[in-house]
Amino acid sequence: MKDGIFRRGILPVAVVFALCPLTACSHFGDGDSSRRSAGPSGGRAAPADPRSLAALRAVEKATAKAGSARVESTTSMGGMLALETGGLLGWAGDSVGTLRITYTGGQLAETMRALGSTSMEARLLPDAYYAKVGDAFARRLHGRHWIRYAYDDLASLPGGSGAYLTDQLRNTAPLQPLRLLLASGDVRRVGEETVRGRRTTHYSGTVTPASLTGALKEQLEQAGVTEETVDIWVDDHDLLVKRAERGELSSGRMSSTAYYRDYGVKVTAPRPPESDTADFKDLLGTRGS
Repeated sequence: MKDGIFRRGILPVAVVFALCPLTACSHFGDGDSSRRSAGPSGGRAAPADPRSLAALRAVEKATAKAGSARVESTTSMGGMLALETGGLLGWAGDSVGTLRITYTGGQLAETMRALGSTSMEARLLPDAYYAKVGDAFARRLHGRHWIRYAYDDLASLPGGSGAYLTDQLRNTAPLQPLRLLLASGDVRRVGEETVRGRRTTHYSGTVTPASLTGALKEQLEQAGVTEETVDIWVDDHDLLVKRAERGELSSGRMSSTAYYRDYGVKVTAPRPPESDTADFKDLLGTRGS
């Protein structure tokens, strides 16, 4: 198998899911009847007030307790990749999930189309992430349609990106934007809005690595984030309804919007048949052969 197939195909499949940050899963386009509150959500906001911080802590607690949700998202990473994602994620105990990822634009999307793949089914299990490829790609994998990415193997990838990716895959609860806002202290209540027929309260803030410490700071730096605006909409039950992130990466602009519903939904992720599965680590070992 040619080395270029791995460089332009196998590795991008792994990266795709990280770019969807597990906190982002929705269809592009508004899809809601939001009433915008006065004042832009971008830019540097005033320091958080105690009531906003208390409200976000309640959302963090309620969302974590819910255990699962149906998610839809769109993500754009400059000219590198644009994708749409939809499916179910569970975080009560071990993280599990089933997702459909569709490549809609960017250089990586063109690479995947050249390999005969415009979309991908993904399954998250406690020990590994599985990606299903199309028939044309499968022919390069001796007829196998699934690629298994063991988390331990991903964590060992050089440059620190593998550890960041693994952390995202192992933590599917949509808590990262909440924790970023709480840690940065830069958050304010924007107002009340209707999102897809649900009454919500909108909060907004701006996050930079300099405003954080510890693991959150390290994660943003590893992801190449220099500044990020985070907006969240929560319902009367303190559950996340929508979240939007816009920011600057070292490689260009990033934007992502996600919607969440059906909290508590049952999530099952069957392990694909071993006979139809190729292992990421083994595939890397065949480079240049």
